[in-house]
Amino acid sequence: MNQITILSLDDEPEVRQAITRDLEPFAKLFRIEVAEDVEDARDVLRSIDDDGDSLGLILCDHRLPGTSGVEFLIQLEAEENHKGIRKVLVTGQADQQDTIRAINTGGLDHYIAKPWQAEELQSIVREQLTGYLLDHDIDPIPYLSILDDPRLFERIAKGPNVD
Repeated sequence: MNQITILSLDDEPEVRQAITRDLEPFAKLFRIEVAEDVEDARDVLRSIDDDGDSLGLILCDHRLPGTSGVEFLIQLEAEENHKGIRKVLVTGQADQQDTIRAINTGGLDHYIAKPWQAEELQSIVREQLTGYLLDHDIDPIPYLSILDDPRLFERIAKGPNVD
């Protein structure tokens, strides 16, 4: 089965560890990957593709060495094979201009300010992954125990999408 991946991109090891810890409830059904910079993230994306998995959500810091997180999100939005992934900026240092660019050009779905609360992060991840499943018409039944969202039950009740 194709596994949906959550990618956390942050240059601070403590932040990567904290996000990985806070994502633990999702680890049973979702692949969780981390990267410290954009080059590392590109390697992870190649690995995800090589394994036949898909990127469903990226949690991305803005201030990174080299290419900024906002620039990376804009690049991803322009790539055909990454259309429709959910993008969350997790940062304490993006100015208003950068945030606006991320929304308008990078397809930003949500913004989380550092420091965050674990429950807040988990709630946002749950919401974004639910949206990803619904947008890609992925069978929600295997994910009910983790995502437990009324939108998934609504999709199940409607039956398969027939256009």
